[in-house]
Amino acid sequence: MNPLVTPSLGLLFWQVVTFLVVLFLLSKFAWKPIMKALREREDNIDAALSMAEKAKLEMQALKADNERLLTEARVERDRILKDASEAATNLVETARAKATEEGQRMIEQARISIVNEKKAALTEVKNLAATLSIDIAEKLIRRELQDEQAQRALVQSYLQDTHLS
Repeated sequence: MNPLVTPSLGLLFWQVVTFLVVLFLLSKFAWKPIMKALREREDNIDAALSMAEKAKLEMQALKADNERLLTEARVERDRILKDASEAATNLVETARAKATEEGQRMIEQARISIVNEKKAALTEVKNLAATLSIDIAEKLIRRELQDEQAQRALVQSYLQDTHLS
């Protein structure tokens, strides 16, 4: 039979001794660094998990801040739009008031101009009527005074009306 298939007592002894030596050497030199590396890895995994949790919390905080900023920006936008609308309304009202005032001023100036033009036209009509009356009177007097007899009678009449003192 094959000695590997059915081990003898000496082989078993040496296998146990070898196992114990390897176990001693491993516990003395390898297990501490292996266990240390495993603990470090476990610590690194715990640190990474805590950092991931911290990052998750920071992301939630950032998201909340972003929502708050968006809300504030919307409120600010609404306020700016309201202010702009009020300013536009005020500007329109001011322009309307100025236009009304300017229109009233122009109407008053036109009224004054019409009155002045009317006075000037009346004065011109009076002057024209006076000139026309004088022209008509002159023509009538010339017609009447064409003969010498009528002229002497008129002079006599004027002299009688005039009192010389």
